[in-house]
Amino acid sequence: MAKNLVIVESPAKAKTIKKFLGNSYEVVASNGHVRDLPKSQMGIDVEHGFEPKYITIRGKGDLLASLRKEVKKADKVYLATDPDREGEAISWHLSKALKLEDKKFKRIAFNEITKNAVKNSLKNARDIDMNLVDAQQARRALDRLVGYEISPLLWIKIKRGLSAGRVQSVALRLICDREEEINNFIPEEYWTLEAEVTAEGSKKSFLAKLQRTPKGKAEINSREQMNQILEDLSGAGLTVKDLKKSPRTKKAPLPFTTSTLQQEASKKLNFATGKTMRIAQQLYEGVNIKGRGSVGLITYLRTDSVRISEEAHSAAVDYIADKYGKEYVGAGNPKGGTGKKIQDAHEAVRPTDVTLSPVQVKDQLSRDQFRLYQLIYNRFLASCMESARYESTSLKLEAKGYEFGAVSTKLLFEGFMAVYAIEDENDEQKNLFKEIDKETKLVVDRFVDKQHFTQPPAHFTEGSLVKQLEELGIGRPSTYAPTISTILARRYIVKENRNLYVTELGEAVNQIMIKGFPVIVDTEFTANMESLLDKIEEGTIPWKTVVENFYPDLDAAVQAANKELENIKIEDEVTEEICQECGRNLVVKYGPHGKFLACPGFPECRFTMPYYEKTGVPCPNCGKDIVLKKTKKGRRYYGCIDNPECNFMSWQKPSTVKCAKCDHIMLEKGNKLVCSNEGCGYVCEKPMEK
Repeated sequence: MAKNLVIVESPAKAKTIKKFLGNSYEVVASNGHVRDLPKSQMGIDVEHGFEPKYITIRGKGDLLASLRKEVKKADKVYLATDPDREGEAISWHLSKALKLEDKKFKRIAFNEITKNAVKNSLKNARDIDMNLVDAQQARRALDRLVGYEISPLLWIKIKRGLSAGRVQSVALRLICDREEEINNFIPEEYWTLEAEVTAEGSKKSFLAKLQRTPKGKAEINSREQMNQILEDLSGAGLTVKDLKKSPRTKKAPLPFTTSTLQQEASKKLNFATGKTMRIAQQLYEGVNIKGRGSVGLITYLRTDSVRISEEAHSAAVDYIADKYGKEYVGAGNPKGGTGKKIQDAHEAVRPTDVTLSPVQVKDQLSRDQFRLYQLIYNRFLASCMESARYESTSLKLEAKGYEFGAVSTKLLFEGFMAVYAIEDENDEQKNLFKEIDKETKLVVDRFVDKQHFTQPPAHFTEGSLVKQLEELGIGRPSTYAPTISTILARRYIVKENRNLYVTELGEAVNQIMIKGFPVIVDTEFTANMESLLDKIEEGTIPWKTVVENFYPDLDAAVQAANKELENIKIEDEVTEEICQECGRNLVVKYGPHGKFLACPGFPECRFTMPYYEKTGVPCPNCGKDIVLKKTKKGRRYYGCIDNPECNFMSWQKPSTVKCAKCDHIMLEKGNKLVCSNEGCGYVCEKPMEK
């Protein structure tokens, strides 16, 4: 029989596909990319049409030799890499590295690794799509030009080993901007008042919140205002002013895209984006299931489409009707409503076989594989189910011209929530007003007054950063995880308790990028570049045209930045601290974890000590210096130099100015000073620096 060779990226994928094909097919793996631009040089000939120079990746020589032997034995070769731009590019590179021009070779692609999908792809084998390859070449060339032109500048201005990137620099700027917004945020005091109410004859109380005063909307900004309201309401009884019942529905969620999967796995499973993609890749390529061998459990994981094939939807509908009842089946195939370009060749991330429930495969999966598969499976099933239905009761109560409101909900039909719970963002009470009407007598058990302060925007998590990047049109499904992993690995940002914080190094890099390369870190420019890559994929723009138009401005900015940007002199800064071994003045050095003090007599004298930048403010606890410090992960804070004996710390820079109200230390927030005593709330203008 004729020998056919199928080349995929990974051994796991090869193992899964092999069992679907007969003895006339050999399935081998390339272990990812086999050719790339060289690391030692730019690899893009900017003087001759931006032609890329591709070389065999180091360590792949023996593998390619082995693949060439397999190619010689085969009558026909099928390139079965992943169904996206990068996968298409890997197939193209394989065709060049293996010299397949003289062989019969075709490209096959499938969205899921199932027998039907693989067999159908062989029936629909095609040529390599050069538009997809060119879109990937353009992305690679643009990223290489930015990285290799700007990174050496960072080495000169800050320290060696740093890197700049087209998408990573924008992601870093978003985090820096959010950090600045949080640091400059001034909390404002406000109060809320709730009445704890019991209906006559009922044992259950409920809370009604003050919404309006005789003067209008309830806005309480001080203890004095609250005391006046409590005085007005002293001894008052509440009466029912209005009661409305209305139906409400909660729509089933859409199935996962790459972005929403990363966000939800971050929120519900506390997975980093890289971990989510790694485990999803395992589920896609194949897991050994007892009695079935290697099975691809989910469809392709890099997608921004929420489309579901009619076949998959039909199977889900039958499964839901059988397990939950026909009333749980949703109306129609779920569809998204975004106006953005969707790579609709893919489907949403979904299970390949809806009858293979998470419980059935739990024993064959690792804990993390099971949790992620369960999340994907339940979300897909929920997307094909009916909406949840509620009865919502809105209650308005009145006392002496003050209006209180409360909302209670009663679940009438759980619908999709039978399999997938969605956190309720509203502060609603469950089914409490069933015995109340306009004639009901109410008893006020007590009034509950609470002081609050407005909160700054939340720090980015990996999930919320992915959401922001997607909303701004920056990056694509395949780039979110590597982008975040890169800036974490470079220590531009750190992760603590799921939150992302910028480091001193990250701030320095961001400032260089903003000063020297404002276009590169502009969100609109980066989003527009993504749309140009989409146009290359559609075949409407040649890829080299995009690169040719981009490069002159980048080159001019690099030349200007080299001349104009102020050096960050870290290595040569001399301090008043004296070396304890040889008596020289210690100098500031920069290591992997930031600044430290070292003897300039190195290597003869190797004395070092931690570097603490003094603020000039005495510690309110012990009177010693407050200095700038860093957590183990590199996040900056202000603490007493005598730590751990003294435990004073603050995330904001302390001021020499004391609070005029309570004499506590004041903290800098932008151009304002805020009292460190949260219960005080005193704010004043920051004195002008002399």
